[in-house]
Amino acid sequence: MEEKRKSRRLKDENEITVNVISAEKKPLQEKLFYNYSADISVAGARIKAPIFLPAGTILMIEMTLKTLHQMITVLGKVKWARVIFDNESFEAGVEFFNAPGDDMKQLSEYISCRQEFCLFYVS
Repeated sequence: MEEKRKSRRLKDENEITVNVISAEKKPLQEKLFYNYSADISVAGARIKAPIFLPAGTILMIEMTLKTLHQMITVLGKVKWARVIFDNESFEAGVEFFNAPGDDMKQLSEYISCRQEFCLFYVS
């Protein structure tokens, strides 16, 4: 099977704050929530969510990188979503498309550092 990912993912759980900027199909009632990322790369992340996030939804994600105790902010677009548990727990694949300032550089350095010292990759 052909790999579609642009970059390798690091299995890494970080606290996130998600602000829903826009939803293509219908407005979401919950616009702000707190949860965790399940894995991450410089191109995107798999996030856990308390609501279903339809493909195309634009998000602003503030992520606290646990080993650096530093927050970065990225904009992303939901590429896929699925129900994890009985319409109470969800996951979404988010592709990053913008980050202010040095946040993408910090994210890239964080991932590189973790990959060098830890061998917890998601293929």
